[in-house]
Amino acid sequence: MSDDLEQEIQQLEGWLTPLIEKLTPKERRVLAREVARDLRIANRNRIKAQTNPDDTPFEPRTQLRSRSGAIRRKAMFTKLRTAKHLKIKTSADEAAVGFLARVARIASVHHYGLRDRVERNGPQHQYARRELIGITAADADHIADSVLNHLAPPDR
Repeated sequence: MSDDLEQEIQQLEGWLTPLIEKLTPKERRVLAREVARDLRIANRNRIKAQTNPDDTPFEPRTQLRSRSGAIRRKAMFTKLRTAKHLKIKTSADEAAVGFLARVARIASVHHYGLRDRVERNGPQHQYARRELIGITAADADHIADSVLNHLAPPDR
């Protein structure tokens, strides 16, 4: 995450915290669920577009096998971006978007660019860093708008 974005998120947090503290726990939980759902959609769309949070494209796959056509030439992470795997977890105090269980291990290998086995008892490979989960400046602005819309009195 860039320093400008971190600073913007800290300013957003400092500005929104007093407003959110005035809400009841139930209202905060509803707001957290809305924000988490919006972040999941934004991250899903970014993964579908094959871009990192800083708008750089994912590094393409490397061919590990000698056979031609061994790597499918379709988009990466098609199953990981589904709601079944990309989970949201909310409470009155926090909202989180992430992966669970075995999928979390696979996602973390790609997210951080770690070394892992290609298949069980197979060769090890150093995977490229592909940031699957993150907050962009547009996401931070969208969170602020969501909170303001939630806090605004309903139109009559």
